[in-house]
Amino acid sequence: MSLARERIEVLFENAEKKASEGRKDLADRYVELARKIGMKSQETIPKKFKYKFCRDCDSFLRPGINSRKRLNSERKQVVYTCLECGNVHRYPLEDQN
Repeated sequence: MSLARERIEVLFENAEKKASEGRKDLADRYVELARKIGMKSQETIPKKFKYKFCRDCDSFLRPGINSRKRLNSERKQVVYTCLECGNVHRYPLEDQN
């Protein structure tokens, strides 16, 4: 595993901890740093963290707090709505963990 991927995982784990403590500002900053590291090193974000941040405003998403997670059974999609910026992200249902 590359150093960049390890750092990305550590940052996302820290973002989860800080978000659960109520430190949304730090959680968002950790997501921003993880994305920058990933872009600079051309490393992809691990699948387990892919759905936990808004790609537009770099917010760490917590369903029920700053995001909405809905199931669209008609189209077989999971729809995430960021309540910070209002953007909607749709992912195939079978792609979810």
